[in-house]
Amino acid sequence: MAGSVLFNPQKAAGPVEIAVAFAVLLLPYSLVGPFAGVFLDRWSRRGVLVSANAARAALVVPTVILIWYGREGLVFTLLALVIIAINRFFLSGLSAAQPHVVDAPGFVTANALATTLGTVCYALGLGGAAAVSHAIGTGFHEYALVAGAAVGLYSISAVLAQVYFRPAALGPDDAERATCGVRAGLGHTARGMVDGVRHLAGRRGAVLLVTAQALHRALYGILALITLLLYRNYFATGADFASSLTGLGQVALAAAVGALAASVITPPVARRVGGWRFVASMFAVLAVAVPAFGLPFRQPLLVLAVFLIAVVSQATKIVVDTALQVEAADDFRGRVFSVNDTLYNLAFVAGLFVAALALPATGHSVVALVAVGAGYATLACWYANVGGRAARVSGDDIQLRSRVAPPALTSTR
Repeated sequence: MAGSVLFNPQKAAGPVEIAVAFAVLLLPYSLVGPFAGVFLDRWSRRGVLVSANAARAALVVPTVILIWYGREGLVFTLLALVIIAINRFFLSGLSAAQPHVVDAPGFVTANALATTLGTVCYALGLGGAAAVSHAIGTGFHEYALVAGAAVGLYSISAVLAQVYFRPAALGPDDAERATCGVRAGLGHTARGMVDGVRHLAGRRGAVLLVTAQALHRALYGILALITLLLYRNYFATGADFASSLTGLGQVALAAAVGALAASVITPPVARRVGGWRFVASMFAVLAVAVPAFGLPFRQPLLVLAVFLIAVVSQATKIVVDTALQVEAADDFRGRVFSVNDTLYNLAFVAGLFVAALALPATGHSVVALVAVGAGYATLACWYANVGGRAARVSGDDIQLRSRVAPPALTSTR
């Protein structure tokens, strides 16, 4: 869908328009987050996983028809909003359910597998779509054919969840299931979210990690728009959008390999050195890598930079997810993950808009890359200071907590 709007010879979009398009998709998707926790703490999480992707498979069909005929107006936007918003239930449900299938000592490894596999498959899908678009063209009909593949893949995901898990296998358990009706739950969402924020705030190590990840996502949003504009308007010649998509396919492959590398590196290293040291070191790597590999504005070096950015992003997410799973009580876990996911996307959109207002249409900006590198250096120093202090005071770090299951995950220290 993004290709049919942004990489279509019959359309033209500048930095601000691209940022607005992302905001239209991600902001409502983020606002659904707090409400997702209400349902995840009441409904069968397996049922949520099945229903979410079954609904998306059905909604993709009219979306494909609209792309085919070039009708990318209000109805198209609304369908895209719903398809993306449903993903909040799916991803939050996966994160909240994972402690029901993995023991606490295996949280880091399980997160490395689960989050990385999703990222790798997403990147492979993006790269595959780019390759197909390059082969068959970049018109409305061609993009519709590519989008149609999502119907089968969403359906397979729904069937897998239905077949391999019992209805109650993924929680919430009867003892922790909310007993009031959904309407009453929605009415108390604001108060429940405040409680969730307070629950998270009482776990200093986790809340600092969430904050650090949000700041990283803002910088990531700037880099994402720079990369998109460079491939769309700087590296490409004329309206050769097929060539642009091929280049972005290489970027997607680099991101997939980076995410896979992070899944291998993160569990043993984070356990050995501690989550706060590992995350701070990752930010320090980007402080050097972004200007070093980005400023020459050469595609091979940019692909290498994307690989490193993917390693850092995935490694950070694994550590953050593990900290939240270890520290959050199960009856708060759905809401805590929803809060984290909302901040995750809001920060990304904020970074996109900052970049859209500052970048030229080509994305070629030395100042922007230097500023992002300085931002990562500042973030690394800040988190090394506050994260290390929190870990030393409370001993509350995945270096210790992921080795031995805590006596009671539902306790509030």
